Amino acid sequence: MKMTIRFALSLAAVAAFSALPIYAQHGHGGGPPSGSMGSAHSSSASSHGNSANAKAGSNNSSSSISEKLTDNTKLAGKLESLLGPNTTLQMLQADAQGFKNLGQFVAAVHVSHNLGIPFDQLKAKMIGPPKESLGKAIEQLKPAASSKAETKKANDQAKQDMNDSGK
Repeated sequence: MKMTIRFALSLAAVAAFSALPIYAQHGHGGGPPSGSMGSAHSSSASSHGNSANAKAGSNNSSSSISEKLTDNTKLAGKLESLLGPNTTLQMLQADAQGFKNLGQFVAAVHVSHNLGIPFDQLKAKMIGPPKESLGKAIEQLKPAASSKAETKKANDQAKQDMNDSGK
């Protein structure tokens, strides 16, 4: 019960904070921040469907991850199988909310699967508050595991999955 409340509050905080960059961008002509996937913007900027927002989607992590999962059925299918037989694309997209990029999300799915850590617990640690690295989350949720080795393994698996999917 306590974890459910904590998770719900974490999601609410992420939703509230993810809207801030949108409001901060109004009133200046500077364009999107640099870096292809390193910022944590909300999905509303690219949900309007016009081409300018679609191009900015690569900087809009929540929607770009969802869009990439929609477009990349091979990767989505792999992740769905890792999270469980009843996982749908919509559930996968919801699980991806809050991660800074697709690679971080895919690595977290692998850690959850590899170590038997419930994904919602791992996600709550990683997206905060306070945000923690994948390694730090592993240390806290599975102290007996080698967080450094498991992080490297998951990152390698994520890269391989994304390469194998052809996107």
